Amino acid sequence: MTRINLTDKGDTPFQQLLGYSENLLSSWTALAEELSNDVFLAKELKEQVRRVLAQGNGCEYCKAKGKPETSNHEKTSLAMGFAEVFLAQRDRISDRQFAVLKELFSEEEIVELTAFICFTTAQQYFGALMKLPAEA
Repeated sequence: MTRINLTDKGDTPFQQLLGYSENLLSSWTALAEELSNDVFLAKELKEQVRRVLAQGNGCEYCKAKGKPETSNHEKTSLAMGFAEVFLAQRDRISDRQFAVLKELFSEEEIVELTAFICFTTAQQYFGALMKLPAEA
């Protein structure tokens, strides 16, 4: 059970928690949609990164959407690995570790990936703090 009641605003239980503030709900949802779209990186790659993050960020609702899948796609595998490094080291990622991204990703892709990782982590922390259950 969530720590606060869900509102009737929003399409998902996560959004219904944000629904207490329509401005926050609208802005947060718009950014979430923007970051999940195919821009420089494919939606499928970002979904696998989201799944990796969900396993380490403590949100049961997010974990319930599926575990990460093994990928034979080089960029997806590297992005998933970088997400695992992020979970383990957060702000202690070395320049050398970060340089591995530069071997395969453009600067635009690196910005999109790191923004996605940071925003997704914020979402998952919010879900964990609010105790959003897997079956809301």
